Amino acid sequence: MKVGSVFDLLGPVMVGPSSSHTAGAVRLGLMAAKILGAEVKQARIQLHGSFAETGKGHGTHLALTAGLLGMKPDDSRIREASRIALEAGMETVFENVNLGDVHPNSVRFLLTGWGGEKAEINGSSLGGGKILITAVNDFNVEFTGEYPALIAIYMDYPGMIAEITKLLAGKGINIAQMKVSREGKGQNALAVIETDEPITDILSSEMKKMPMIEQVMFIEPIIDI
Repeated sequence: MKVGSVFDLLGPVMVGPSSSHTAGAVRLGLMAAKILGAEVKQARIQLHGSFAETGKGHGTHLALTAGLLGMKPDDSRIREASRIALEAGMETVFENVNLGDVHPNSVRFLLTGWGGEKAEINGSSLGGGKILITAVNDFNVEFTGEYPALIAIYMDYPGMIAEITKLLAGKGINIAQMKVSREGKGQNALAVIETDEPITDILSSEMKKMPMIEQVMFIEPIIDI
């Protein structure tokens, strides 16, 4: 757990009236696009709680769209995000939904990339610009975007996590935190591993060659450390 700072209370430098509805929303969109791993062609965005009730007045729709376009919270173009998305050919549809017992500032992204890539991402804006990703493609996860992150989808079998962590240790990469979720014993599983050091292309190549690994994603931190 990182030590808090005054910016956790005041929030980051940003465009917009609210760190939860603007800075956090931008970062949620940015992280969702990174997880998709492609430019977004279509985005179905489901808003929950406060995001649904007061989001439009706080610019949440614009902020989420801006993040999907790759903008950061201090980008002056956030106010023009809808127009920029339209010009880029990105379709966005917003819906108000009930996601259950989750943080009031929560959202679900159902994304499609230009190459047919698909991803479903749930996340929450916690205040002060901080976010928490809570689900990826129906797997429960927990990561914040504060650390480099490795997301691996694989077939669950004994020793798989040990092989992954051994590979990381061999490259001098320390694990900050890790969460594993699976459909069931011997079925599809997903691991999110946040690290202290950046993840290199060499590591990416070696991990993709490992047996049982179906997909590997490496995500750079989106929050200044």
